[in-house]
Amino acid sequence: MSFCQKIYALALKIPKGKVATYGQLAKLAGEPGAARAVGACLRINPDAPRIPCHRVVGADGSLTGYSAAGGLTKKKTMLLAEGVVLSGDRVDFSCSR
Repeated sequence: MSFCQKIYALALKIPKGKVATYGQLAKLAGEPGAARAVGACLRINPDAPRIPCHRVVGADGSLTGYSAAGGLTKKKTMLLAEGVVLSGDRVDFSCSR
């Protein structure tokens, strides 16, 4: 299984209303420190939104890296619709991690 395939499989496990960070997915895929590589995989996500790349956020909760139509505004809208709690433009990890 390729690194990207591992990332897609892990992203599928993130439930609605919750998020994971790029770093968490990298670590779970066996490549700690490869957060940017996770972003590269998600940027070419072949099956969005079934593979919920919008549920992956920066280590500080920032809504980074959403290349689909609508960009970060769309990502924020999708997360809010799923019940993710935000504080400004950052995910409140105490509620949504």
